[in-house]
Amino acid sequence: MKLDLSKYKNKKIAVAISGGLDSMALMNLTADIRPTVLTVNHNLRPASDSDAMFVMHAAAALGLECHVLEWTGAKPESGIEAAARDARYKLLINWCKAHGIDMLMTAHNRDDQIETFLMNLGRGSGVYGLACMRDETERDGMIIARPMLNISRAELEQYTKDNKIDFVYDEMNDDENFTRVKIRKNRCAVQELLGISDDRILTAIENLSRARDAIYNLIPDIQGTRIIFASDEFASNPLEIQMKFLSRAIQKIGGSEYPPRLEQIHGAITRLNTDCQFTLGRCIVRRLGNKILITPEGSSTSFRES
Repeated sequence: MKLDLSKYKNKKIAVAISGGLDSMALMNLTADIRPTVLTVNHNLRPASDSDAMFVMHAAAALGLECHVLEWTGAKPESGIEAAARDARYKLLINWCKAHGIDMLMTAHNRDDQIETFLMNLGRGSGVYGLACMRDETERDGMIIARPMLNISRAELEQYTKDNKIDFVYDEMNDDENFTRVKIRKNRCAVQELLGISDDRILTAIENLSRARDAIYNLIPDIQGTRIIFASDEFASNPLEIQMKFLSRAIQKIGGSEYPPRLEQIHGAITRLNTDCQFTLGRCIVRRLGNKILITPEGSSTSFRES
C-alpha cells in the first residue's frame, strides 16, 4: 500500500499520531516525506503516558521528530468525547502555527467517513453534515489533510500486519457509551438487515459532497467583525442558501468552533420574518425594517455604525 504524497513534498507537514492502528499506519506511510510527529496525551487513561512514550519511540525508529502535547487541567464530567476532540485540535493547531507547519495530517479513513455519515444521519444533519469529511479542510487557519479517506480500516489492518507495525489499543474503543463506538460495533446491521452496503453509503456521501460544494460556492465570504444586509435580498434566496449564509456569518462573527445547529438556524430565519433581536452563537442578530445586522454579543446594535 502506498499513498500519493507528491503534492506534499515541498510543505512542512505534521502528522497527528495517537498510537492506534490507523495513525501508526499513517506515520509509516508518510515517513518518506519526513513529517513532524505530534501526539496528544489527554491524561484520561492510566495508559496515556505509556502510549505517548510508545509513539515517541516508534517515531524515533523511523528517524522522525516527535513532540508530546499535554491536555492538562480539569476535565468535563459529560461530553468528554467532544471536549477531548476540541482540546486535541486546539493543541495540535496551536503547536503547528507556532512552529511554521503548513499542514496537519490526520488518520481518518474510509470507515471513519461511513461512521460519521451514520452519526450525522442520526442527528438529523443537513447536506453539510451528511457530506462528511473533505480530503482537505481549514480549521482555525490550519489546513487539515486526510490522505487515507479512500482506504478501509481492513486494508490498514493488513498493512500493519504485513509490515509488522506495532500499535496500542485504546480500551475506550470498546465503550458503547460513545456514539461512534456504538455505530462501529453495530454497523454491520445496516448491511446485513437492511441491505445497504458501504459502497452505497459512500456513493451517497459523494453525491452530497457535490451538492455541498455547489452551495458553498454560492455563499459569499464574511468579512469584518459585523455585517449588515438587506432582508428582502436575503429572503429571495432558496432556504438552503439562507441557512448556510446565516450559519457561516454567525460562526465567523461569533468566533465559534462550530456553526449553530440546523434547528437553531431554521428558528432564526423564522424569527427574522419580523422585526426582532436575539442572540445566537455569541452574536446579536437584529432585524429592523429591511436591514439585518449581525454583530458580536456585547457590542453595539446600531445600524448607523460602519
